[in-house]
Amino acid sequence: MKRKLLLLTAVFSFALTPLAMAESAKDLFNQGVNAYKKGNYTQAAKLYEQACNGGDAEGCYGLGVLYDNGQGVKQNHAQAAKFWEQACNGGDAGGCSNLGLLYDNGQGVKQNYAQAAKLYEQACNSGVAVGCSNLGLLYKNGQGVKQNYAQAAKLWEQACNGSNADGCYNLGVSYANGQGVKQNYAQAAKLWEKACHDGDAKGCYNLGVFYANGQGVKQNYAQAAKLFEQACHGGFAQGCYNLGVLYGNGQGKRQNKSTAKEYYGKACDLGDQQGCDWYKKLNIQGY
Repeated sequence: MKRKLLLLTAVFSFALTPLAMAESAKDLFNQGVNAYKKGNYTQAAKLYEQACNGGDAEGCYGLGVLYDNGQGVKQNHAQAAKFWEQACNGGDAGGCSNLGLLYDNGQGVKQNYAQAAKLYEQACNSGVAVGCSNLGLLYKNGQGVKQNYAQAAKLWEQACNGSNADGCYNLGVSYANGQGVKQNYAQAAKLWEKACHDGDAKGCYNLGVFYANGQGVKQNYAQAAKLFEQACHGGFAQGCYNLGVLYGNGQGKRQNKSTAKEYYGKACDLGDQQGCDWYKKLNIQGY
């Protein structure tokens, strides 16, 4: 499961700098945010750098985001790491979370799961939900920490309560598989519904499977089709494939082999081999 990067947001930090300097740096940061929103990334980078040099942790954080994305500056993960470290040391928890991701993936720094875990924990303890979610994955996989499914579930619950869709999705998987928590399909369905509502295509897909199979919810092919369609539109190949299956079988949708072929084709385009195979079969059959 790919870890998520915390996006640029304006949060309050409490760096212990002289009042006049803090006000000046904060003003530069706010100007940088305005420039960023207008798509003037070069100007935003200059303003964030000035804010960062003036002791504003959010300025360092914002500059790290620009270097990570290659916006207004040449993409440079090592530079992103440098500025997120400054942000983290200055009290910006988002900087800690993003720096943890770089250590997790080995981008701009040498891969170090233990260091990633420490940074995620620091961010999580400061209320950054994505830090909790990413730390949960390390506990699930035993990377940088001792494998502990119960701890992973606890962290995903924190993330989910913080409106992190990945946390809700992963906690749902824990309930579905009975890892770290007692197996409970109904609870898994509720969590995937929340994840789906927050835009997680995997959550829509898994909930669709439950509706198709009658696990944790009453079997309902029409609802399954609706959820597979959401997953498909969210770029999840298996959602497209399963929607094709329902159209092909006339389950939850009026049987339509041509429409089934269309969704198999979409699945194929997204890298699903079964979608490619069924697209060819239906094409040969003249649909």
